[in-house]
Amino acid sequence: MSPATDAAPAPATAASVTPVVVRLKLALLRNGLRQSSGRRAAYVASLVVVLLFAALQLLGLIALRGNPHALNVTVLLTAVLALGWAVMPLFFPGGDETLDPTRLVMLPLRPRPLVRALLAASLVGMGPFFTLVLLVGSVVATAHGAAAYVTGVVATGLALLICVALARAVATANLRLLTSRKGRDLAVLSGLVIAIGAQVVNFGAQRLGSSGLSTLDPAVDVLRWVPPASALGAVDSVSEGSYAVAVAQLALSGLVLAALLSYWQRTLTRLMTSPDGSTLQAAEPERDRAGRSSGLGRLLPAGRTGTVMERSLRYVWRDPKTKAAWVTSLAIGLIVPVFNALQGTGSIYFACFAAGMLGIQMYNQFGQDTSAFWMVAMTISSTRDAYVELRGRALALLLITLPYTVLVTVLTTALLGDWAALPEVLGLSFALLGAMLATGAWSSARFPYSIPQEGYKNVAPGQAGLAWISIFGGMVAAALLCAPVIALAIWLNVSAGGNGWTWLLLPLGAAYGALLTLAGLRLAAPRTAHHLPEILTAVSKG
Repeated sequence: MSPATDAAPAPATAASVTPVVVRLKLALLRNGLRQSSGRRAAYVASLVVVLLFAALQLLGLIALRGNPHALNVTVLLTAVLALGWAVMPLFFPGGDETLDPTRLVMLPLRPRPLVRALLAASLVGMGPFFTLVLLVGSVVATAHGAAAYVTGVVATGLALLICVALARAVATANLRLLTSRKGRDLAVLSGLVIAIGAQVVNFGAQRLGSSGLSTLDPAVDVLRWVPPASALGAVDSVSEGSYAVAVAQLALSGLVLAALLSYWQRTLTRLMTSPDGSTLQAAEPERDRAGRSSGLGRLLPAGRTGTVMERSLRYVWRDPKTKAAWVTSLAIGLIVPVFNALQGTGSIYFACFAAGMLGIQMYNQFGQDTSAFWMVAMTISSTRDAYVELRGRALALLLITLPYTVLVTVLTTALLGDWAALPEVLGLSFALLGAMLATGAWSSARFPYSIPQEGYKNVAPGQAGLAWISIFGGMVAAALLCAPVIALAIWLNVSAGGNGWTWLLLPLGAAYGALLTLAGLRLAAPRTAHHLPEILTAVSKG
């Protein structure tokens, strides 16, 4: 597509482009399923799950018919569906490669017919079908009378088209970013969003269960005028006889759909007529690149320790698998204590979960390097080299973990109001962190395994047993190492007048954790130095 092409007569009419693109998508999906039986089985299993879940949701929405608060559920559900359609392309940019418009860039197609064709092809799939079922159930739950059902047909079509057009517009506008390395890293946030979203939904469900659906009335009064939820609000307005309000709500949804299609067309034209930034040479002064690369190094210790720390921190920021593991640990380590505290069912000791989740990152240190570990192995010629390597990795982890553990503990304490227990919990967290660093360093040298760079697997085939022994065996050992500090905490809390001395657990736990870390590094260093070939073979299998 180009400006000249756009002005020239199109060789294919708008009526012929749409069915061709739809048949093209069906053919690509069919041929993809023919590639392997595993793919067919996964597709069929996914289809069955979607159908069953859609049927259950449909029955639940139908059961709401006649409920005075049915509109609250349907409007909120439609708004959540639209939000999901908007953000999914950012988290799963490769979810529908058959609709990538850049694959059609060499064809003489005009933007407007192409938008219509891609919109029609976007309606083919499990996602649009699931959305359609929920919208139909929402109409049945709120419609009363023939006029309301007729309005519901229009509202369902508008809402579905808005959801699909919103997803396509977002994906097209960010396609250059999403197909780049940095753009693909956005998928890492999906774990964070899912983890937080699940807790938010759980928290909201508990609140609704105690106070009822009437608490949603203020939010629904606003959302019923926000497309595509306004289309479902029109169904309720017709049921109540407010025809003018219903027309306004449908007109608002129609205007938003037209605006989305217009924006999609403009971004599609710009995408397919502008040069790709990846083809432009990045002319950047060497001094600027050198300045940026050395900025982090100036803040770290000199020598090999600082080099190892900088490398480890750069892996956390740049490597997708490492970043995903860190994001997940950071999210869950915060969510578990904080959300339990907000729900009134938590304990201040849940704050130790933060140290435990981040301590897991010390396990399989060499496997995180994958085949690039051979470059590190070339620099290790003695036990001292191995010790400094492991120490630098542990210090890089502590650079993030220590302030994060303090932050989560203080936040949990503030929510529960139990400030007297803050030193005790911090001491337990530091002891647990030290134990996990010690066992993580030893298990990294004793049970290394490979992490595949492609796909979603975190363990190479045939090494699952090593992963289980490394992580869960190390965690059990860490718990046993923390037993003296835990026993001391229990004794101080149950003994007569012992509560006044629980603050001693902060310095004792910190010192004990530091000693455990040093001991673990000392024990792991000889194993690392003397078994480098075996470690290198194990981490390079993926």
